[in-house]
Amino acid sequence: MKRILAAIALTLAGTAATGAGELPVAPNGIAYLTGYRSWEAVAPSYRDDKGQIRLILGNPTALKALREGTRPFPDGATFAKLAWNAEKLPKFPVATVPGPFAQVEFMVKDGTKFKATGGWGFARFVGKELRPYGKDPSFVRECFGCHTPVKDNDFIFTHLATVP
Repeated sequence: MKRILAAIALTLAGTAATGAGELPVAPNGIAYLTGYRSWEAVAPSYRDDKGQIRLILGNPTALKALREGTRPFPDGATFAKLAWNAEKLPKFPVATVPGPFAQVEFMVKDGTKFKATGGWGFARFVGKELRPYGKDPSFVRECFGCHTPVKDNDFIFTHLATVP
């Protein structure tokens, strides 16, 4: 199941192309991470308020920590959250499927570099153009503020989806 979700993510994420080989960089210095497309799926999610289907992926360090229950996450753990605007499947309208690509967000664990935000660095790249989100580095206050309710889980909302 996880491999299937990751394959879907790889196919759909392919629509988020960068320009002439230059990687976009968030205002806080985190560059778009191209390697996330080979990571494993952690879990899907749906945000009612945004009307978005999301898929959270984790790098090997993050997946190992999730599987072992390691908290806080070790430095190097990184998550990617892909988001698409949800739409009804035309030939089967009871199904909601990913539509246009909305954004990709990253959480990068580095306890020294990102000490002020619980050890996590945040970055968001919007649309197919992968426009960096935020006017300046202070945008991370918005991200971190949203994650403070899950401080007891090292600021991570997502848990591994149960698969038999």
